[in-house]
Amino acid sequence: MPSKKKPINPPKDKKTKSSKPSRKQSVTLHDVAAKAGVGSMTVSRVVNGSTSVSPEMRERVEKVIRELNYVPNLAARAARSGQQRIGIIFSNPKSSNLGEFLMGAFAASGQRGCQLLIEPLLAHSEPIDALKKLIELGVEGVILPPPICDSLEAQQLAAQKDVLPLSFASGSPRLHSPAVLIDDFSGARAMTHHLISLGHKKIAFVKGDPAHSPAENRLHGYLAAMAEAVIEVPDQWMPEGDFSYRCGLEVGKRLLQLPVSIRPTAIFACNDEMATGLIAVAHGLGLKVPEDVSIAGFDDTALASAVWPQLTTIHQPIAEMAETAVTMLADILAAGPGASKYDGVVKHYVAPYKLIARGSTGPVAK
Repeated sequence: MPSKKKPINPPKDKKTKSSKPSRKQSVTLHDVAAKAGVGSMTVSRVVNGSTSVSPEMRERVEKVIRELNYVPNLAARAARSGQQRIGIIFSNPKSSNLGEFLMGAFAASGQRGCQLLIEPLLAHSEPIDALKKLIELGVEGVILPPPICDSLEAQQLAAQKDVLPLSFASGSPRLHSPAVLIDDFSGARAMTHHLISLGHKKIAFVKGDPAHSPAENRLHGYLAAMAEAVIEVPDQWMPEGDFSYRCGLEVGKRLLQLPVSIRPTAIFACNDEMATGLIAVAHGLGLKVPEDVSIAGFDDTALASAVWPQLTTIHQPIAEMAETAVTMLADILAAGPGASKYDGVVKHYVAPYKLIARGSTGPVAK
C-alpha cells in the first residue's frame, strides 16, 4: 500500500525585529496606536490637536508618528465629517486681484460650510504639481485660474482622480467642465470703441501674457474694434507684455518716445498693472494724462483708483466671480456620487463687465 503523505503545513511567518510596517504598506492610525501602547482614539485626538490629551501622552504619540512617518488620510477624514473640501490654485501672489478673489471665495465657503485649501503655483516647479498636491490633500473640487485652467493635462488628471475642476477667468473654457469668466473679447472691444469715440485713431495696445487665454481674447477684441473703424494698426503699436507694472514702464518708454507723427495718442493696456506703469512713464516724460495721451486698463483692481489720474478700465467683478465659483462647485458636489455632476448641462457663468470711465482718458488733442 502506498504510504500516506503527511500534510504539508504552511511555513510560519518569521518574526522581524522591528514592528515598523513595510514601506509598501501604508501606515495607519491603528499602527501608531499599537506601537505607542495607546488606544486609536487617543492617536486621533493628538492628530486633531485636541487639548484633552496630557502632554506626556501627546509627546509619546508624536514620537511614534515621527518614527513611522505617519500621514493622516485627510480625504478619509473629510469624508467622515461630511465637509466639502475645495481647492484653489492661484498663480500670482502679487496680483492686486488676489485679495478680492479670496474675499469672495471665503464668503461663499462660510455660507456653504465647505473648507478651502489654497495652493500657490509658485511653490512648485511645474503647475501640475500644485494640482497634485491638492488632490493628495483630498479635495473634491478645485478652482483653476489661468494658465493652468487651459491645461488639458490638468483637466485629465482631475477627471482620473474624480476631482471636479472649475475653470476661472479662462478665455477658452472647456465644454465638459464648469467655468466662471467674463467676455474679455467684448470688454476689450468696448474699451477700444470708447477711445475711438473720443477722437483717437492712433491707439496702441499692450498685450498680456500669451500663456493666458484672456490676454488673447482682449487682443482680438481690440483688433476687431480697430478693423470696424477702418484703422490700420502698425506692429509697433502692439508691444508684447506680461501683465506686470515693470513691463508697463518698459513698454511705455518705447511707445511714448516715438516721433510725434507716429506716437499713439491713446494706449490701452491688457490689465491695470501695466496701465499704471504707463501713467508713471508719461508723468516722467512730462506728458499730461489725458491731455497728451489717454491711458486705459482692464480689470478695475484697487490700483485703478489709487493712481492719478484715476484709471479708465473694464470692471471685472472678481469677488462676485470667486463667490460664484465656490458656490457652483459646492452645489454640484452636493448632488452626490449617485447623481450626474452636471445634471446633463455643463454650467458656464459669464459675469457682466462694465466700462468705468475715469480721468485717465479724454478727447484727442487738436
